[in-house]
Amino acid sequence: MRPLSRRLFAMASAMALTAGLLSVSTAPAADAATSSTSKVEKRRSKAVKTPKLKWYTCYGYAKCATVKVPLDYDKPKGKKVELAVLKVPAKNQKRKIGSLFVNPGGPGGSGTEIAYGSPYFLSPAVTDRFDVVGFDPRGVAFSQNVKCFSSPRTGSPVSDKISSVAFPYGAAQEKAFKKVYDKHAKGCSTTGKPLSGAMSTAEVARDMDLLRRAVGDKKLTYLGFSYGSYLGEVYANLYPDRVRALAVDGVLDPARWAGTKKTQSTPIGARLGSAEGASKALNRALLLCDRVGEAYCSFAGGNPVANYEKIAQKLRKGPLTVVDEESGEQFVVTYADFVGTSLGILYSQYYTAEDLTWFASYVGQLTGVTPATAPRQQTTQALITLTKKIKAEQQRRPLPGKRLGFPYDNSVDAFQTIACTDSRNSKNLADFGRLANAADKRAPYFGRLWLWNLAGCSSTKWTVKDEDAYRGPWTKRTSTPVLIVGNYWDPATNYAGALSTSKRLPNSRLLSSNSWGHTAYGTSECVTDAVDTYLLTKKVPAPGKVCTGEYTPFADPIQEDSTKRSRAKEQNSPVAVPPAKPGLR
Repeated sequence: MRPLSRRLFAMASAMALTAGLLSVSTAPAADAATSSTSKVEKRRSKAVKTPKLKWYTCYGYAKCATVKVPLDYDKPKGKKVELAVLKVPAKNQKRKIGSLFVNPGGPGGSGTEIAYGSPYFLSPAVTDRFDVVGFDPRGVAFSQNVKCFSSPRTGSPVSDKISSVAFPYGAAQEKAFKKVYDKHAKGCSTTGKPLSGAMSTAEVARDMDLLRRAVGDKKLTYLGFSYGSYLGEVYANLYPDRVRALAVDGVLDPARWAGTKKTQSTPIGARLGSAEGASKALNRALLLCDRVGEAYCSFAGGNPVANYEKIAQKLRKGPLTVVDEESGEQFVVTYADFVGTSLGILYSQYYTAEDLTWFASYVGQLTGVTPATAPRQQTTQALITLTKKIKAEQQRRPLPGKRLGFPYDNSVDAFQTIACTDSRNSKNLADFGRLANAADKRAPYFGRLWLWNLAGCSSTKWTVKDEDAYRGPWTKRTSTPVLIVGNYWDPATNYAGALSTSKRLPNSRLLSSNSWGHTAYGTSECVTDAVDTYLLTKKVPAPGKVCTGEYTPFADPIQEDSTKRSRAKEQNSPVAVPPAKPGLR
């Protein structure tokens, strides 16, 4: 999505926690009855004629199509929304099982982009037997866009402000951000309509079921990452008897995302548990750095956990400003930059814990927290180079540009709209200053970041709703066991979300992974083979199965350029780099 306890977890307690969470979910008895699609959803399905997809060749090896679906499934002959669909045909058409629908998360991530990239991260065994199909959810990317403002001229200053920092810090910044979130909420609740009122994940699940029919599959085969896990969870509970195989990796607890009447007073960004997962991952990396010592970790001098906090304290008082020797430009690192970049590194399956400690080491030397090991200008250039590399990775896109000229960038509109129409939220944005302090006490450094990530939902100006959003129950028994994949050190979708979801969903199997980065597929042959086997055969892993990632922090002496990478991370990850503003995707 973008972007602990009251004190950072000790290594021993973290190990004890993970050791106690291994055998928690088993498949149900064979004679358990499958839940049925509700009468309401059956009526909605029957009222819409199966569309015919007119495929054409696009982007070299893919097939593209567009399709119009009802804006409101209760009014099938009313207004329509146009969706973009892309598939990469199965290499072995004679032995094709069907279509594999994929979603990268977000909310607001492009399904067409992840499908287009499927030959580079999915195993050949999967791409041989499935047409890989992705569609951009309504309001998103190549599909008909939601627009909360009438033009880039009026919308860009708002979305740029929201995206400008990882989070506001200090009363002045918080006041300014409350105003801009109020303005954005008002725009989405007025100019953004009617599409902004019909963008909940339930609507996307209904679209996906319609597309399942369009590609000729009797039941759905699906692989969803991060927020895409929520789309899978909604589908499983709306259409439990239409599931062939459904795997979710990087799992959101659906009850926490949607909220309940009891939890709606807690903003969505605080109740998700993402901040706690990020704090746990950061603390684990720093403790491992301390364990291996300075020969293996650049930040190991003294106490890495304490030194990280000392750096944070200095940056809270004022930013670090250095000069880029190559360009002569000033380079500023604020407290929000320090925390946001740390999360971005932990989030990625490309960057590593070694990169995190190099980053902290550079900032520590330049702020005087840790002893200098190189001339100041050399350290400055190393910090700037690493940060520029991360920024370049964030801006990488697998598909060509969408339009020339000055397009309306609706990424913030889509992200906020989907989350806010999905979830129950009280209107307590005015109290976010106090709430942010409390969030940081619960989850050091990252509580504030994740709270502000979805602040628009708590604005009194957010009035648009989707009356057909789905908010539970989350306990339907699917026709095939659902595979739930959770990663212990995931800083965006806390492992606790996979655990609670597996306990709540009766016909499910939990696959745990002791790996790093956001999501687990591609981090080891163990996870990848288990997911592939499930998608191909519907066979779930053994109860309590735990995989270990191929990347182990500080296993070898680190190099300053941090070029040592796991092949699995470089080649098989659907979430290869952190987004520009860390989130769930």
